[in-house]
Amino acid sequence: MALRAWEPVHQSMAEVLGAGINALVYPDWRVSQERDVRAACMDPEQLVTVATDAEGIVSGFVTVLIGGETGEIYMIAVDPSAHRRGIARALTGHALEQMRGAGCRLALVSTGGDAGHAPARQLYESAGFTGLPLVNYYREL
Repeated sequence: MALRAWEPVHQSMAEVLGAGINALVYPDWRVSQERDVRAACMDPEQLVTVATDAEGIVSGFVTVLIGGETGEIYMIAVDPSAHRRGIARALTGHALEQMRGAGCRLALVSTGGDAGHAPARQLYESAGFTGLPLVNYYREL
């Protein structure tokens, strides 16, 4: 048996999963994403930080969960019109400081292995996170 190093996928989720499974896993990602963002921001267990521009327009946010000695960046997002301005880096740094302040010894963040999440993976790796080659398997029945 040959083993090879894990590498992130350089395709979209739909290309990786195929149309049928993608439709089952992500039937309407905009609706589920909106629901998930609202739930995270309304969850009293999560610390929520919002980034705004000089005019007070929201450009991004991060939510953090603290659980004992582990802190998790549960959700982080930046408006596409504000990408490549250091907002995600600033929000990540702020989240890590929140975790340190809460006494956490370990920080966790998860993201996709598809091409669309490549910038997130680059950010987390540059912030000192180590990626775990975790694989989820799907099968249409």
